[in-house]
Amino acid sequence: MKKAAISTFCLVIIIIFLGFSPKADMPGPDTQKLWDYITQESPYKDWSFWKDHAGMQPGNAPHGPFHKVYVNEILLNATAVPVPYGSIEVKENYNQDKKFTAITVMYKIKDYNPSAGDWYWVKYSLTGKAGPYGKVQGCIGCHAVKADNDYITIHDIK
Repeated sequence: MKKAAISTFCLVIIIIFLGFSPKADMPGPDTQKLWDYITQESPYKDWSFWKDHAGMQPGNAPHGPFHKVYVNEILLNATAVPVPYGSIEVKENYNQDKKFTAITVMYKIKDYNPSAGDWYWVKYSLTGKAGPYGKVQGCIGCHAVKADNDYITIHDIK
């Protein structure tokens, strides 16, 4: 019995030492894997809203006149900038009639694009077709007005 306890203890120490975390299973900069992650593995509809930006909100171009913004647990619990790697913001885009039209995503990936906060950007159709994606200059340019808030425009990280 002692051998099993020691083995378990050693395994836990090795896992901690190697830096195991839930983020290890997150996708890299791959549109299909990210789509699968946010729609199946960790469905974004199960995530939270920021308290100061909950539910349907007025928006503007290019996202449309209305949106809903879901954030994963990593981003929801961020208390300082830069926010942790693995942070994801999913924005549902709606038209003037409040019809759901597209999904846009910000995903923070270590060493992806250091000059723009390491954010990976992607716009999806409702069926998961991606485009534009990657280091999208339109996204970066617009969000750069809040570079001091790690490119997050709708909620101040404190």
